[in-house]
Amino acid sequence: MDKPKPEKKIIGRSDIVDLPDLGVKNIHAKIDTGAYRSSIHCKKVRLEGESLKFTLPTESNAKEYQTHDWERKMIKSSNGESQERFVIRTKIRLFGKDYKASISLTDRSEMKNPLLIGRRMLKDRFIVDVSKKNLSYQEHSKTLK
Repeated sequence: MDKPKPEKKIIGRSDIVDLPDLGVKNIHAKIDTGAYRSSIHCKKVRLEGESLKFTLPTESNAKEYQTHDWERKMIKSSNGESQERFVIRTKIRLFGKDYKASISLTDRSEMKNPLLIGRRMLKDRFIVDVSKKNLSYQEHSKTLK
């Protein structure tokens, strides 16, 4: 007998999420079904031996992170050009649950949201309702009260 698929959660056009592996809380994310892979705004990406080091600028400060769980991938950007980027594997926390994600590191300084969540992470998990936003964050905020 086939195992029933979990019910898909409704997610809005944007949300405020956590990246628990990195200790990042309340990062603004755009939900983008047009993007295959998720991406995050970062600076100073460099290799040191087997470690990938990068800086995630936040509103208050910038913090350096490092990971051994990375790879290089050719990524096609929104303007159609392909570029090689570093991709890290980490978790995104939505609706109180951690989801594995593959996130490319790029300069998103011209974008409104530092994190973009693409359809690879959304597939078989979420239905996007563009008339809504911050559904995960609102649910999380209710549990804190």
